[in-house]
Amino acid sequence: MRSAADFEVICKRINSLSPASGRLWGKMSVSQMLAHCQRPFAVALGLDNSKRGLVSYLFGSMAKRSFMGTNEFKKNLPTAPGFKITHEPGFEEERSKLLEDIHQFLAIDKSVLAAKVHPFFGPMTDNEWYELMYKHLDHHLKQFGV
Repeated sequence: MRSAADFEVICKRINSLSPASGRLWGKMSVSQMLAHCQRPFAVALGLDNSKRGLVSYLFGSMAKRSFMGTNEFKKNLPTAPGFKITHEPGFEEERSKLLEDIHQFLAIDKSVLAAKVHPFFGPMTDNEWYELMYKHLDHHLKQFGV
């Protein structure tokens, strides 16, 4: 299971980004990526109450197994419409918000986290939440070379 220590390393990597950090693939700027990475935390923190749709019920558990069974996410995977960032946000503000979201996520009681239902993947254990969040952040930090 991923631990708080794993996320502290992630936070150090986030802090090594700059507004000039260039992407190695994809279309997002570094500021858009920081804003995008906050969206899954909004779900975990209960700030986004998106409901499961038909596609989630049909394919969510299969997709979850696929994501959990790999070491890292593939490049250029499609982004859920609600997670797309189309404006150019401020770098420092988005970095600060993301770091705060990570710390709030780590403070959630694991039993509360395990009771949350992901809007696409469905029911998840606390270990699955940690793993999914870690892999998503790791993926996008690699996208920007850190």
